[in-house]
Parts: sequence; C-alpha cells; structure tokens
Amino acid sequence: MLQYFHWYSSDDGKLWKHLKQDAKRLANLGISSIWLPPACKANSGGHSVGYDIYDLYDLGEFDQKGSIRTKYGTKQEYIDAINELHNYGIEAYADIVLNHKAGGDETELLKAIKVNSDDRNQFISEPYDIEAYTKFTFPGRQKKYSDFEWNHTCFSGVDYDHKTKQTAIFTLLNDYGYGWDEVVGEEKGNYDYLMYSDIEFKNPAVREELKKWGLWYIKETQIDGFRLDAIKHITPHFYNEWLDTLRKETGKKLFAVGEYWTQELKLLEEYIAVTEGRVSLFDSTLHYNFYAASKQANNYHMPDIFNNTLVSVNPSLAVTLTDNHDTQPLQALEAFIEPWFKPLAYALILLREAGYPCVFYPDLYGARYTDKGKDGRDHGIHLTKVEHLETLLKIRKNLAYGMQRDYFDHGNCIGFTREGNPEEENSGIAVLMSNGEAGTKTMEIGKEHADQVFIDALKNSHHHEVIINKDGWGDFSCPAGNLSVWVKKSAKKTLN
Repeated sequence: MLQYFHWYSSDDGKLWKHLKQDAKRLANLGISSIWLPPACKANSGGHSVGYDIYDLYDLGEFDQKGSIRTKYGTKQEYIDAINELHNYGIEAYADIVLNHKAGGDETELLKAIKVNSDDRNQFISEPYDIEAYTKFTFPGRQKKYSDFEWNHTCFSGVDYDHKTKQTAIFTLLNDYGYGWDEVVGEEKGNYDYLMYSDIEFKNPAVREELKKWGLWYIKETQIDGFRLDAIKHITPHFYNEWLDTLRKETGKKLFAVGEYWTQELKLLEEYIAVTEGRVSLFDSTLHYNFYAASKQANNYHMPDIFNNTLVSVNPSLAVTLTDNHDTQPLQALEAFIEPWFKPLAYALILLREAGYPCVFYPDLYGARYTDKGKDGRDHGIHLTKVEHLETLLKIRKNLAYGMQRDYFDHGNCIGFTREGNPEEENSGIAVLMSNGEAGTKTMEIGKEHADQVFIDALKNSHHHEVIINKDGWGDFSCPAGNLSVWVKKSAKKTLN
C-alpha cells in the first residue's frame, strides 16, 4: 500500500491528476493499493487536508466552503484517477472521516454540560443553554444525493459556545441522553470526543444515513476499501454494523484499515477482538519501535524490534508502516524515524512475510514545506527520498518469497532469509542489517540455491559476491549502520 499524500501536499488541486499519471509506474514498483487522502469537502475548502470534514456528499463537485474542488482536485478527477489505478490492477482505499463534522451552516440553542477535558467522564457544570453550529443544511448542494439535514440530535458534543465565546468540551443533552459512546481504552476517561461537532452514533437516523452514504460512495467512485480515521474516538459497534451492511449490499470484500494510534499493544488487540477481525489496524506499536531504534542507534537491542507489536501477534490484520502524515515533522504526533534507519525499517516491513506494508509518500517522492513548530517559529523541512526504497519495492515484488528463516541472534546485527519458490524466477533473498559495526552472519537460504552466486542488490557491502555452499548456507555481510540485501546475480535484471 502507498499513502499517496502527506500533511503538506500541495493545495494546487492537482493530486488526482498526478496520481492518474503515476499509476503505471507505481504498478511496476509493486504497489498494489493506494490510500487516497480524504476526498470530501472540508471546512477549509480547497486548502484543507480533509479531516475538518463538512459535506460527505461533496467530492469536489459543489461550490461550498469557498471552492468547488478540494485540495486534491475535482470529483471527476478523483474518479478518473481511481479508474486508472484499476486499469493497472491497483486497488483504491478512501480515507473516511466519520467521527465529527465541522463548519456547520446555522447555530442552534441547546442544553449542554461542560466536562473536564482531561477526564471526559467528569461533568463540571449543571445543564445550561449554549449556542453551537450543529445545523448542517449544505445549501451549495441543494439536497442533491441526499436531503438529510444534520442538527443537534445528530451530535453528542461540541467544543465551542458561540453564545459566551467560550472554548470548552460540552456534552449535549439530546433525545439520546447525554454523555459519551462506549469506546476502546480509558484515555481521558472516555475519548469519544475528539474535535468539532462529535457525531452521535446512538441516533439510528444517523447510522442509517451513514450506511446510505457509504453505499452511494462505493457506487459513485468504485472504491475498493477504506482507511477509517480516528477509530479510537468512535464506538466500534458502529463500524461492525456499517461494514457488515456495505459488504453485504455490495458483495465486495471492502478492505478496511483503522487508525487507532497507541503505543499499547493490548488496546489494538482489544479493538480487533470487539470488531471480530472486521478491521485491520495500522501497527503503531511497530512504528514506535522503529522510532526508538532510530534514536538510540547502536544502544538499541535489534532482536527486540518486533517485540510487543501487532504484526508479531496478529500479522494478518497488521498494516505495517514507517511514518504517516501525523508523525511527520511539525505534526501533532511527531515521531519521525531518523533517515539513517528508514532503509532498515522498510526492509523489515517490505521483505518479510508478515504484515501488509504501507509506504509513506515523502519516503518515495521527498517533500519540502514550512510550518510553525512548538516554539512558535517557522521551520523549513526537507524530507529526502529514502535511499534504496524503489529497489526494496522491486525486490518485494519479484524476489521476496518462500520460507523465512530469522537470525535475530546479535544485539546489533540481525538478518533473515527468504528461500524463494519455483513460481517466481530467481526468487530468494538474504537480508542483513546492523545498527552498529559492520557485520557478517552465516545464514541458510536453502539447498536449491547451492553453488548460486549472490550479490548485494543495494551495493552496500564490501563483499562483492557470496557463493552458497552445497547445504544451502552462505556468509553474508552488511556495512556499519546500514543493510545489505543479497539476491541471485541472475536476478539483477529484474531490479532495473
């Protein structure tokens, strides 16, 4: 999977066009699915990344919030890009934002209770009247596709009282009582409320409208699956119902991966349990291991790299990754993996058998941007392409097959081999990496490779060739603080 955007992607409205032009090249690299940024009109119009969601039915078609197109282009350009991906056998996943809505069209006077922002279960006022933008009529769309209007009964909380100009977190008293939905985890007491006008999933009309919208979206765009935003803040029971309906009604498998960002493996496991395997999750626990390893350098114990990660306990539902738009520099969850370690991290997610790897846009394309840091000053950021990433992708596509053998037996130097299989010509690889000094390790790759000559596809090792012995073993090396990926000399042509 490739995340085809980052937080600071250009707002020139050309991303969908670029993706359409890029489809063939991405397919040749072995990209089999694209995570597309949010396509729905957001409160910031043509400048928004898309998470301040306004109108789910406006994919860049209506003059709303100051523009017709979104940051990424028009509805037709979005559909054209998806169609082109399909022409090259690439699936398209839509980024779906169903936790909240922003930019309401009218205010309503309603009863609310103020809550403690650090413990959302603690109410710190009696019920009183506030004024909030909880009415969404979408005048620019004129009821096309749906005549559903959102009002205060559709929301469980807001963060601003326009009557008193006070910023706080309020739970709303509506037809379904007050308080929060049941969510996984106890962060902030109950982390149902995240931002803007929080959607009330106890309202059956809301659930039905979101199912209707989901079916419309699939039919309209021919999307193949979803990246589900902010699932930490949404009752998992809603997504059980929503996904079951969409999969049944469309007859499609509709892959879904959820963003539950945490360093606690038990919370990821709990979410998988309550959704009964309906949803894959990004392996945020693995990301933080990579981040720690990149910061600690040779003080990090490399055999621990997969400890307490989702991919180690539930590989079939783990979407592995290095970074994303939230962890990149100057963003809310900033924890960007140091550049020297990125090739090692990508080898660990791309070339092993477990997990569904996700590549981050700036790692493949690079990125430049400026934004304010926590110090309030402007910072210019230059993210360079990850060295050897395209080669690693081609190795995954063509050569990384078959039985895996691990050699996680040294504090700084670890390796693994893939035996290959007969269906993939020249397949079979040996990977060795070190966060310390240069390393050498004797590893088994299989007797069928006896007498074969292997070379470092990354040209990092000072050893030019390795000849596999009659028992299927070879002496492989890697440079200090780097990695080598050994492939058959005859496989070199597949990597050009």
